Amino acid sequence: MGLKGLRGSLRMALLGATCLTASPVLAQEQSVEDRLDRLEAMVAGLIERLDAQQGASEQQQADLREQGAALLEATQALQTRQAELAEQIAEPRGQEDKGFRVGNTTVAYAGYVKLDAISQRTSGGQLPGNSILRDFLIPAAIPVGGASSGFDTEFSARQTRFILKTATDVGSEHKLNSHIELDFNVTDGGDERISNSFTPRLRQAFITYDNWLFGQSWSTFQNVGALPDSLDFIGVTPGTVFDRQPQIRWTKGGLQLAAEQPETAVTTSTGARVLAGDDQLPDFVARYNWSGDWGSISTAGILRQLHVSKDDLNGVDDSAMAYGLSVSGKINVGERDDFRFMATAGDGLGRYIGLNIVNDAAIDANGMLDPIFTYSGFAAYRHYWSDKVRSTIAGSYFKADNPVLLTSDQVTDESWNALANIIWNPVSPLDIGIELMYAERILEDGRSGNLQRIQFSTRYNF
Repeated sequence: MGLKGLRGSLRMALLGATCLTASPVLAQEQSVEDRLDRLEAMVAGLIERLDAQQGASEQQQADLREQGAALLEATQALQTRQAELAEQIAEPRGQEDKGFRVGNTTVAYAGYVKLDAISQRTSGGQLPGNSILRDFLIPAAIPVGGASSGFDTEFSARQTRFILKTATDVGSEHKLNSHIELDFNVTDGGDERISNSFTPRLRQAFITYDNWLFGQSWSTFQNVGALPDSLDFIGVTPGTVFDRQPQIRWTKGGLQLAAEQPETAVTTSTGARVLAGDDQLPDFVARYNWSGDWGSISTAGILRQLHVSKDDLNGVDDSAMAYGLSVSGKINVGERDDFRFMATAGDGLGRYIGLNIVNDAAIDANGMLDPIFTYSGFAAYRHYWSDKVRSTIAGSYFKADNPVLLTSDQVTDESWNALANIIWNPVSPLDIGIELMYAERILEDGRSGNLQRIQFSTRYNF
């Protein structure tokens, strides 16, 4: 090939490099890595052939070398930008090969398919056939005061989850992402006789732009990374903060500040729950995260205004301040084991703890809000028996300081649970496990009810 042919080849290579990020067809036909490898190999080959040319002037050779180097630099820049976009899709990681590109947007997906087979009995009453407690632990739903049940067995695939994420190239100075997440828990559906169908529900839906998050996500007050490796949907429900809600969050390094959806839950003198509809101020959360080779720790504080109006509760119109502090983390132990924990305390935190075991406040004789103080926590240890087998043991506890004269003695005073499991990972995306759990709920009048459960689960992560 002559010098003219070499120049033409270099021009075509440069054109191909320019089109790589804009062609969804190419992106679907072959991976980014393959295209970059081929392009780099072509450039290297052209430069080698250029060096071997006879009869070309030194200036011509220098010019062509410069063009080849420019092409290689463009290729490397493309590779760097692709890596940046992939990194923007932080969770699930490494999903760019499972997605596709549309213009400047990388679309990725992830999730899992899960089957749960649960057999359980309750000491304080028979669970209704449609009870959510048949799917996962909800401490406030453990029956108290009735006759003990036999073991009830349920099979369900409702926890199956789908996640769609995008990262749009808006230039190297900004990052624009989105996240949409669906599952089928806590929704209406078909009966168990024929279809076992369930309506999808929105779990998370948010936009991130640089340091900002806008949309529905885990509350900044909750540290999801501290939750144990359990087969139950949450595992240590009585002892953990657990809340997803719309919010605006700003993150800078380890610092996170958020304004989140307010919602006041009030206990009446009969023990009934009333949800106020006239909240005035958002819940404000500040959190700081530390991490390193040793693990991670988070400290979060929350400040709330509880509010009820005359339209909410028999003419009561009042507001009260609520607050709380939570410390949580995951500490690495040895090469693979870890210890996870959370401790939370505060006044008026009811709806944030244990799936709303108790409410935020009660109403006193003067029609004033009386925030309910609670404290809770959990601890969990995960041990790897081998590369493919692991176990977790965990326990949690919750305690409420209910103003009994205002709430009656039929509300929950304490709740706790313990679990142990063993999970086999025969191949990387698949988990098969069995878990034993015991949970108890104690009322202010001293009566209690417990739940004993054995759960078998399979989960395929994609």
